[in-house]
Amino acid sequence: MAMLLPVTTYKNDFMDLHLKDKVFIVSGGAKGIGAGIVKTLASEGAIPVIVGRNEQDNMLLLEQIQEKGLQGLQVVAELSEPASSGYVIRNVLKTAGRIDGLVNNAGVNDGVGLEKGNYRSFMESLHKNLVHYYQLAQDALPELIKNKGAIVNITSKTATTGQGNTSAYAAANGGRNALTREWAVELLKYGIRVNAVCVAECWTPQYEQWIKTLPDPEAKLKEITSKIPLGNRMTTPEEIGNTVAFLLSSASAHTTGQICYVDGGYVHLDRALANA
Repeated sequence: MAMLLPVTTYKNDFMDLHLKDKVFIVSGGAKGIGAGIVKTLASEGAIPVIVGRNEQDNMLLLEQIQEKGLQGLQVVAELSEPASSGYVIRNVLKTAGRIDGLVNNAGVNDGVGLEKGNYRSFMESLHKNLVHYYQLAQDALPELIKNKGAIVNITSKTATTGQGNTSAYAAANGGRNALTREWAVELLKYGIRVNAVCVAECWTPQYEQWIKTLPDPEAKLKEITSKIPLGNRMTTPEEIGNTVAFLLSSASAHTTGQICYVDGGYVHLDRALANA
């Protein structure tokens, strides 16, 4: 089968959000949406820390960043293991000496449904998709308090719209949304802002891999993009990255507790608009 090309290409421009030399942890930062976030932060002069389970993937992206004269770090960790978050934070502090923000992004839509799922797979999915959000935030909190940092949680439309056969992932994303609002309240006293970026149809290698499993990938892709009101195209990881960078920066100094949908209007606008 021929490779599907991205629906659109997007080059993020330097925004000068005053993030130079600030250290931001990005979980699941080696590929897809995480990689888009890492590239944007690096282009803004920040020091993104790629956290991923595969060192080869981490290093590949890190080398791409460094080849452009930009900064970055990487930590290998399996975040579904409870002790890993503390290891990540200790490693970052040892290497970079500070933490200015956390981007919780790692996770996977693993298809644990209600009818064919079970307790064990449901709980495993919550550990893969939600529990480490809490653990990383808790372990990073002393540094975030010290530096008046920010947290951005990446969430999915599945918590709002449902999808079918993905109970655990939908529940995890509902939890991500709830934690965003809860932490925004709890951390007000420290001046720490907490926001979320909600993703709908974003073109990533994982998305491409999924769509190629369908009987007619090209037709399905066309059907999906036809329902995205703004431009009839997929969101790019870099567009997610731009919003994340903004929410981490002082440019969004009075924004907290928000769930920002970067989706071309896919979730909330009338789908009829896409074909108007």
